[in-house]
Amino acid sequence: MLQSSSLSRILFPAVIAILGWFALITQFYINITSGLAGTTELIIRYFSYFTILTNLLVAVCCTCIVIIPRKGAGAFFSRPRTLTAITVYILIVGIIYNVILRFLWQPEGIQKLVDELLHSVIPVLFLVYWWFAPDKRNVQWKHIFSWLIYPLIYLIYILIRGNFSGFYPYPFVNVDQIGITKVILNSIGITLAFTITGVILITAGKWQYRRQTSASAGTIKYTKP
Repeated sequence: MLQSSSLSRILFPAVIAILGWFALITQFYINITSGLAGTTELIIRYFSYFTILTNLLVAVCCTCIVIIPRKGAGAFFSRPRTLTAITVYILIVGIIYNVILRFLWQPEGIQKLVDELLHSVIPVLFLVYWWFAPDKRNVQWKHIFSWLIYPLIYLIYILIRGNFSGFYPYPFVNVDQIGITKVILNSIGITLAFTITGVILITAGKWQYRRQTSASAGTIKYTKP
């Protein structure tokens, strides 16, 4: 019989994966049936949102951890360094949406449910899952620089595509409306947000490890020979 800790390590990512796939598939259906553009363009737009790409990353991560936890992709996604990077990404999704974008529209019905899952519920759940992941002491400050590659590539992609298509997924990177200078300043600010979030998580992980180690050492009992 599985121990409760082992069971939770499987059940928790399973719940996140189920919620993630539900939200992603439902959002895809909503986008495709919106009629705002041709089908091909709508598919491209769907995969042009950082929210979608990052929640997809979370869903794949959790699915692999559940199905193949000790080999291949499952082992890769289970690494503290990988989990911490993904936590940074999904937290930025939640922070930017709830601080900047939430007040720009008022979704209703199933769209509102999906919106909350993608931008609030899943980021919080994944943060909790990361917090209880084992031994994050070896996640180093230098890793933050490699974590910035993903959002940098994303930024370059949406700026290049936006230049040709006129579609920018977020208002703070819309060159046509706010100009390239403002977009660059916004991008620098978001880069700082990624960096600060990474620093906070690494610091928290190291503090957690020291605390757990001290607690474990305090419970050791010695007996006379």
